[in-house]
Amino acid sequence: MQQWPVHDIAPEVRVRVVREMAPLPAALEAEIDRLWDAAQVRMNGKLFNGRVFSADVITPHLICGHWTEFRRIVAQMDCHELFRVIGARPLAVGGVIVGPDGVVFGRRPARAIYQAGEWQLPPAGSVDPGAGRAEGVVDIVAQLLVELEEELGMPAEAVREPRALGIVEHGGSHVLDLGIFARTELRADEILAAHRAGGNGEYDPVRVVPVAELPAFLAQAGAMLNHQAPVFLRRAGVLRD
Repeated sequence: MQQWPVHDIAPEVRVRVVREMAPLPAALEAEIDRLWDAAQVRMNGKLFNGRVFSADVITPHLICGHWTEFRRIVAQMDCHELFRVIGARPLAVGGVIVGPDGVVFGRRPARAIYQAGEWQLPPAGSVDPGAGRAEGVVDIVAQLLVELEEELGMPAEAVREPRALGIVEHGGSHVLDLGIFARTELRADEILAAHRAGGNGEYDPVRVVPVAELPAFLAQAGAMLNHQAPVFLRRAGVLRD
């Protein structure tokens, strides 16, 4: 059975780039190319080989790492054994957006590369160089706000009091999902309207689940609920055991 480690981090954890991406042997690069090409076929050529942040060291107050190629991440997702030689631990941010009517959930597309078809806490996305700042600093809250506008159509000013909750590490691919709690004053109908008007189709459908109904919703989602959602909901204080 795969283990999914949970890393405790401070609410205002810092993230920094401390080194360059290391080269890989030619044979491994060829295998990564093969897996990337196969993934492109599955995704109808929609994948982009951009850079994403990969963590080397995680401590409660500081996460250090480097920018790596997305193609390496995709290869590791498809073939978990490659972690032994690639060693990537890509960092992704995920929101726990709580408003007066409840918690925002969204369902991932069935053909998605990561957590396909699962109910997730949106917005969520890999940390990319757009969040990079001077002297190697990476702004994870800024990354979350970009995803908020792109995926839910909600402006940055619609949320407040962001704080990190923890990191759940995927037992196979070693993707690091970093939960960030934030409050919004928007009602459910306003959130859903923003998603219809400005969302990019990353989630369909989107739901706002009242806090009192969370246990029933999670039970109904069952195996189609992503692994980190209950962890982050408990750490945000909106789900009780």
